[in-house]
Formats: sequence, C-alpha cells, structure tokens
Amino acid sequence: MRQLSDHLRDLGWPGKIIGMALIVAQTFFPFIPFVLVAGTNVAIFGIKVGFLVNYIMSCLGAIASFYFARYYGHAWVEKKLERFPLVTQFSRRMEQRGFIYVLLGRLIPILPSSAINFAAGLTRIRFTQFLWGTLIGKLPIVFLESMIAHDLFHFHKYKGRLLLLLGILVILILIGNGVKRVLAPKSK
Repeated sequence: MRQLSDHLRDLGWPGKIIGMALIVAQTFFPFIPFVLVAGTNVAIFGIKVGFLVNYIMSCLGAIASFYFARYYGHAWVEKKLERFPLVTQFSRRMEQRGFIYVLLGRLIPILPSSAINFAAGLTRIRFTQFLWGTLIGKLPIVFLESMIAHDLFHFHKYKGRLLLLLGILVILILIGNGVKRVLAPKSK
C-alpha cells in the first residue's frame, strides 16, 4: 500500500487519476482488497479528500457494475433462472424491497459489495432503490475502511483507534455472518 501510494504520488495528477480508477476497477475485480486501494487514496489525497474520493468512486463503480449486469446479463439470467421459483421470488422481493436489501447488504457485510452490485443488476430492483441503498449504505462502511487504512499508515500514532475500528469491522462481519445464516435456506 505504501509503495503503491508513493509511486502514484510521484506521478502527480495522473497518479491521482489512477488511484481513483483503482476504486472503480475494484468493484469489477473484487479480489483486490478495498482497504488497500482505499488506503492508497487516503495516502495520496489525505484522509478527508481520500475518503470522498473512495466514497464517490466506489458509488460510481457500483452504479457501473449494476448497469453492466442489467444490460448485459439481466435478460439471459432471467430466462435461465425462470425454472427456479426461489430465484424468481427473490427477484420479486428485490423489486418490492430492494432498497432495504441493498442498504443492509452495504451496512452489514453479508456479501461482497461487487456481488450486491451484480446481483441487483440481474434482478428486477428499480435503479432508484439500488442507488439510494448504495449511497446511504456505502457511506459508513467506506468511511470505516478509509479510517482503518489511514490508521494502518500511521500505526504508531493511531494504534488505539485502529484497534477500535477493526473491532467495529469484526462486529459488523459477525453480524453479517449471523444474518447470512438466518437467511440461508435450512437443509433437512
């Protein structure tokens, strides 16, 4: 993270643009840990502007992947999955209560963010529900991950706060796993 941020900072404005683009790329390729890319932007831009860059670019990436799934996969997936009533029911529930599903998925890490983006694009959720769920839900989690990345860079100065932030993240993940177990179909 430090090497990447130093290299991008040395590039000047092109490096900053690359840092912003990395957030969007991360939404399409989630094997890149968000906290690493977020940390790079925090190091390049500072904590306040870095958080804003991470938040805005993360939301733009979510919108782009939603539309990618909607326009390039929705019809095909819907046709293939109409044989599975549970999937059709889930799509209808997303159409009715999509905002809540997206919001909770963003606030409580149940699924990776990219999975939420693509899954929403493949269902019947209205874009406005997805957008508002994303804008509201991403705000606290991107702030948390940006702060964790910042504190990792300045570990000696902020190690107490870093432990607190990591604790909050672990609690959210545990809650997400609990919610996932409750929502998972019961096997007989």
